[in-house]
Amino acid sequence: MRKISLFLLGTVAGAALVLFAVQPRALTGASAEAAANSDTYRQLNLFGDIFEHVRAQYVEKPNESKLIENAINGMLTGLDPHSAFLDAKNFKDMQTQTRGEFGGLGIEVTMEDGLVKVVSPMDGTPAARAGIQPNDLIYQLDGEQVKGLTLEQAVDKMRGPANSAIELKILRKGVDKPVDVKIVREVISIRNVRSRVEGGDIGYVRIVSFQGERTMEQLKQGVADIQKQVPADKLKGYVVDLRNNGGGLLDQAILVSDAFLERGEIVSTRGRNPEDTMRHNAHPGDITGGKPIIVLINGGSASASEIVAGALQDHKRATLLGSRSFGKGSVQTVIPVGSFGALKLTTARYFTPSGRSIQAQGIEPDIELVQDLPEDLKGKVETRGESSLRGHLKNAELKEEQKGSPAYVPTDPKDDKQLNMAMELMRGVQKNAAYPPNMKAAIPN
Repeated sequence: MRKISLFLLGTVAGAALVLFAVQPRALTGASAEAAANSDTYRQLNLFGDIFEHVRAQYVEKPNESKLIENAINGMLTGLDPHSAFLDAKNFKDMQTQTRGEFGGLGIEVTMEDGLVKVVSPMDGTPAARAGIQPNDLIYQLDGEQVKGLTLEQAVDKMRGPANSAIELKILRKGVDKPVDVKIVREVISIRNVRSRVEGGDIGYVRIVSFQGERTMEQLKQGVADIQKQVPADKLKGYVVDLRNNGGGLLDQAILVSDAFLERGEIVSTRGRNPEDTMRHNAHPGDITGGKPIIVLINGGSASASEIVAGALQDHKRATLLGSRSFGKGSVQTVIPVGSFGALKLTTARYFTPSGRSIQAQGIEPDIELVQDLPEDLKGKVETRGESSLRGHLKNAELKEEQKGSPAYVPTDPKDDKQLNMAMELMRGVQKNAAYPPNMKAAIPN
């Protein structure tokens, strides 16, 4: 049996090429099915004819494999923004993300002025041991100039088999000459969860993504680290930050929700046929020991993160604070297709424990607080949600679709008014009727 994975991915948009099939008007039973099949085959013959014309007469000799791939992608993106064909390389990259580990250096990077800028080296990795520092600018990789490469291409070059070496040339502030560094790659685990103690009495847990299979394991470790630092009688609660978390694996979203719940439904997924419906329930055991929880969401919180937010909100286990989430309420199944890659196909919608679909609607926080944009970003940041994506699935439950909300999070915690309000609520500095949540209003378990 082929292995398939259920994904709840973030926003993936593309151009659409839709193939229309003409439906018979007044046929029933087997005759209608036969007519439909016949019409489908005629449409396939039309595609074959067009393919031959392009192959034989286009002004330049086309790449035939690319023609087929583009046609497949056109068919899939014509369904919805999240269905797509993954070629062999993209499928391999997705599998790497799913495993949550890869051969690499252990640095978080971005692009600045055409060079790779180090955000931070990860603790205990080859990059950290080699002395790589935040704000280092990498301008050469194994003798090849970085300028002209995309960030993805540069990252691909830095990754490789464990125990293989790579040479970096670095520009470092305060150092006159370029710094030469040779690093031997190791297996690096992707960090989806970061945790810290705020002010000595609040646990902060940031879940960056649900892409890796180790997200739940990292959450447990993060909470345990907080509990080691703060005695239970002094720990006021946890802030779980899901802002700008674009989604990931469905099973990880279920496990993370379960970690904070004692009982009840977490999520249900419903496909085209009633027999495809699946319900996922929580098990006894709350890793926080029942401590208060505030979940932060914004317009960048999508898919798997919306499952967690929706489950904790419906069960009144947490207070949601921030702005309306993205609104992606569909599930994708990834089906390998031999050596060609994989098909990522939307196969179900998901529903929160109360039975609501958040498709093209998003989750409305219990306490709405929109983050202020700095002056240099005002008018430049586009607010987008699922409802803004061309070809998105419609939500039959909605009279009016909802737009998204800003996805900006300040880099300096001092300027983060959503996080600061959450901490003030926990410390009793501020009061709000939504915190703590009213357990009597929770859905029946």
